[in-house]
Amino acid sequence: MKKMLENNRGGAKILIVILAIVVIVAGIVLGNKIVKDKQNVSEVSEESIVEENVKKEEKKVQIYQGKDRPIAVMIDNHNGAWPQAGLQKAYMIYEIIAEGGETRLMALFKGGNIERIGPVRSARHYFIDYAMENDAIYVHFGESPQAASDMKRYAINNIDGIAEDGVTFWRVKDKAAPHNALTSTEKILQSAKNKKYRTTSNEQSVLKYSTEEINLEDGQEAKNVTIPHSQLQVVRYEYDEINKVYKRYARNKIQTDWDTGNTLTAKNVIVTFCDNYTLDDSENKGRQGLRNVGTHDGYYITNGKAMKIKCVKNARVEKTIYQDLDGNEINVNDGNTFVNICPTTANFTIE
Repeated sequence: MKKMLENNRGGAKILIVILAIVVIVAGIVLGNKIVKDKQNVSEVSEESIVEENVKKEEKKVQIYQGKDRPIAVMIDNHNGAWPQAGLQKAYMIYEIIAEGGETRLMALFKGGNIERIGPVRSARHYFIDYAMENDAIYVHFGESPQAASDMKRYAINNIDGIAEDGVTFWRVKDKAAPHNALTSTEKILQSAKNKKYRTTSNEQSVLKYSTEEINLEDGQEAKNVTIPHSQLQVVRYEYDEINKVYKRYARNKIQTDWDTGNTLTAKNVIVTFCDNYTLDDSENKGRQGLRNVGTHDGYYITNGKAMKIKCVKNARVEKTIYQDLDGNEINVNDGNTFVNICPTTANFTIE
């Protein structure tokens, strides 16, 4: 009997030891599983964070970013200057009437290294308003008396090709003067530094860009847009449905890039109806003025549709605010923009 009890006790001890080992092994297995699960959760979390950061990066506005100060360059738009260089790399281009029914362009660049820009032409005083609202260094090749006066009045950081021909600017032989002066962002920035101009900016863009694609669902069809700046300079934008951009024509000719030969295109077109007038000055060259301060009717055109807008500029030194008819600032697509400022009497058409 005694021996039997001792055997039972011994068996119980062995059973307890076995159970203890089982518990320990189970604990180790469970512990390893918990650690692995935590690692997996951590890896998933890290992947999620990376994916989220990538998405945020993708949603940043591409056309206007960084702290580089914009550069505004006056571009010759006489047909003897066609094709021009660098326009497709501008984030914004203003087209406004000049003397003789010609228009002049002002192209805005921000960041990047653009090796050829031009042909560069002389300043007109109303373009200075748009250089100021973009906080831009103003680049030109000569100027009208009114532009010279206003640059001094408003202390405009400007670079003049007349003073710096052969340094910041150079002339090419494949176009005749005065339609053959070129520059580059590298030379402009070097000149700006020599003049101790500020080359960075914290200013927000004039346009309110959207990271989401804007389709003007309630807008009118806008496959072809015709903008007569004058009898001479009629601009047309033709919608390319495949690439969702507008091809630019002037005087019934497709506009192309001088260096690449590619067609000039615009993601956005803004039209502002604003009257010009002939200046009464001693030179009698037919130079123009522009009644651009105030509220003006206009259109925002993108992705094959157009909407009516209001273009509000309360002072020459203030930014233009582009609003819908309810007074809300409009969002525009993340892409390059042509701003065409044309007379209120222009036979503007949308088809």
